[in-house]
Amino acid sequence: MNWFQQNRWLGSFLISVGAATLLSALFLWRAHNSFETASARCNRLENLDPFPNDANYQKLKVHIEDYGAAVEKMKEDLKTRMLPIVALQPNEFQSRLRQVTLTTFDKAHVGNVKLPPRFHLGFDEFTASLPSTAAAPLLGQQLSQTALLMNILIEARVDSLTALRRTPLAEERAAAPAATAIPGRKPGGTAQAGPKLIERQIVDLTFVAAPSVARKVLNQIASSTQQFYIIRTLHMRTLDLRNEKETAKGPPREPTSQAGTGGKQPDTSKAALKFIVGNEHIETSARIEMLRFTF
Repeated sequence: MNWFQQNRWLGSFLISVGAATLLSALFLWRAHNSFETASARCNRLENLDPFPNDANYQKLKVHIEDYGAAVEKMKEDLKTRMLPIVALQPNEFQSRLRQVTLTTFDKAHVGNVKLPPRFHLGFDEFTASLPSTAAAPLLGQQLSQTALLMNILIEARVDSLTALRRTPLAEERAAAPAATAIPGRKPGGTAQAGPKLIERQIVDLTFVAAPSVARKVLNQIASSTQQFYIIRTLHMRTLDLRNEKETAKGPPREPTSQAGTGGKQPDTSKAALKFIVGNEHIETSARIEMLRFTF
């Protein structure tokens, strides 16, 4: 006590340091215990096998079954909106192409629709040569899809079909020769892609019609229930088919002389109205995808 009284400041400092050391040791011990407890809990959770609640598991099974049924129903509905693939031999496809071409020309003649000369629905190369055996059934389906497009155009009474071009199928093209491998370099594009669920066949067509007729054609193509079509691109430009000359030189002058009318103003109330504008037709170019579902 005498030493503490003689060295009060040093004694107080030593007591404070001791108390701080004890508190630090206490905090470290508690933190260590918390860390050990949390680590043990994490290890336990990592090693446990999850076991779901039975009620929630039954609900999940019902949802999965309902989802699977909805997907299968959608697939069946989409398959009904696709023209079927019929087994055809190459010579049978060529005969069918001639028949469909003649039928299309007959319908166009009755509907007063002008078709391009030597028109074969985009299958010109097969009028004189046969397709491969593998491509014939798919070409038959594409021919049916294109003929359905032509029926929509003819039944809507378009003025004329200016052009129709189809994209060849992959089965029509000859297999490309394998590329020579370069030593020390990995070949690119060797990743195995999964099976395609949708195949796209493209047709580009251009036709001339009145605006109301063009609108009808596009609506019928987009809403067709026999074949799933997608109008991918669309371009329109205005044409003046009937009033081109009249609009260039202006309307004719009406006679201003009243000779021969007895000085009376001529009665124009029953005269027919002559429209200078409003008879324009439009040229429509569209790229149409015809889908084939492979699921």
